[in-house]
Amino acid sequence: MEDFLGSLGPLLASTIRFATPLVFAALGGLFSERSGVVNIGLEGLMLISAFTGVVGAWYSGNAFVGLGFGLAAGLIFALIHALMCITFEADQIISGTAIILLALGGTGFLMVEIFGSGGTSPRVPGFKEIPIPLLSDIPLFGPALFSQSLLVYLMYALIPITWFVVYRTPFGLRLRATGEVPEAVDTAGVSVTRMRYFGVALSGILAAFGGVYLSMGLLSAFSEGMTGGRGFIALAALIFGRWNPIGAAGAALLFGFAQAVTVRAPQDVVPNEFLQMIPYVLTIVALVAFAGRAVAPAAIGKPYRKE
Repeated sequence: MEDFLGSLGPLLASTIRFATPLVFAALGGLFSERSGVVNIGLEGLMLISAFTGVVGAWYSGNAFVGLGFGLAAGLIFALIHALMCITFEADQIISGTAIILLALGGTGFLMVEIFGSGGTSPRVPGFKEIPIPLLSDIPLFGPALFSQSLLVYLMYALIPITWFVVYRTPFGLRLRATGEVPEAVDTAGVSVTRMRYFGVALSGILAAFGGVYLSMGLLSAFSEGMTGGRGFIALAALIFGRWNPIGAAGAALLFGFAQAVTVRAPQDVVPNEFLQMIPYVLTIVALVAFAGRAVAPAAIGKPYRKE
């Protein structure tokens, strides 16, 4: 029993760490898709921001400057996606795929140009764990939940904030209406284009937080392809959670738990290759089992043309 309780705390801490970038990206995807714009480019936005954040921290020697660089990069590329999909009415899936391919190739190229070699960048200042007094002293759960980095605490706060914004504010009402019945929003005098730009821009910023957490929270360096499909898992969490912030965060925690189990499971008993499959298999199972029951916003993926 003592061995079980002793391992539960570290497992929970790992679950929180692995789930954090997924929660950020899923919340970002929620704003975009609630406005009616599909954003499968979350994977690329996370990767670009992870790299840009490390570059900013490398040149400045400051983690917060790196965070600013990462957020700016996420916002810029999200706005490019918005420009292509909303203004030019390009296919939203193709635009998102292009961002992913650009991120994969561009970060690999710039790694060599900036750091002199590919693979993994030099170490940079990152976000260290900050124990919260009293709360971090709670037995078992305290160290796991309240001895985390600043970005994890921000993730905790953003879940209820996002719920409140989406369901209890005029902005959230307009955003949801834009993804459901954009004609009604337009008739009410609200710009559909502006609301969709806001939604996609927020998705870029939140995905950037997830990317920067990967490179400067979990690690203190950038590694090529380090997102490892997390953007797609975040999309699965969003669908699994039925485009609801609480549901999406809960699904992200489930996927984070699966990844934590793969890291802490005894590899001499179960082959490592099998363990690494678990989060992705769980993603597929969740999509197959729940995607049919989840009702997406009615106007998602459809360009709006004012009559």
